Amino acid sequence: EDEEEDGGGTSNLGPIISLKQHLELDKEDESLRRWKEQLLGLDKNLLLDMDGVAAGEMEPAVKVLTLGIEAEGRPHLKLSLPFASKSHAFTLKEGSSYRLCFTFVVSHNIVSGLTYVNTVWKNGLRVDHTRTMLGTFGPRAEPYTHFTDEETTPCGILARGSYSAKTKFLDDDKRCYLELDYTFNIRKDW
Repeated sequence: EDEEEDGGGTSNLGPIISLKQHLELDKEDESLRRWKEQLLGLDKNLLLDMDGVAAGEMEPAVKVLTLGIEAEGRPHLKLSLPFASKSHAFTLKEGSSYRLCFTFVVSHNIVSGLTYVNTVWKNGLRVDHTRTMLGTFGPRAEPYTHFTDEETTPCGILARGSYSAKTKFLDDDKRCYLELDYTFNIRKDW
């Protein structure tokens, strides 16, 4: 069922090439070279060292480090991933505005079309399915940060209670970098 929701199957986007090969392609095109350097966060000195950094690594690696929740009327919450506890991961107040913040590291190669997919159920019924394209990212040591658009939690007695959710981080080739099942609460108050 999840495969159908996520687009199913894999797409063939062509062969995976190493980061060094990416940099060598079209190197005579000045604007393309600058774009690649900007995407990869490289300067000219680091380019000279690239042989040792990406030798032989073809597949990108994405490690999602944290999930942050910024909600009005509450201190920001930052959770390490994957969650250590099987209990409710967090609680949201009904009718409150919130947004999520992810930090992640990309290594080895460029990850194309990194996407966040989140499905939420209450009492066994699917109540939300969100698919958000985060973008294309080059490898670097310092983490990337991505904020989702602001949303508002539902209100009322029927909205309160326990929810279960499944979150995935996928790329264009449907490689899954993190799949996480968790529960959370919506309450009348914090």
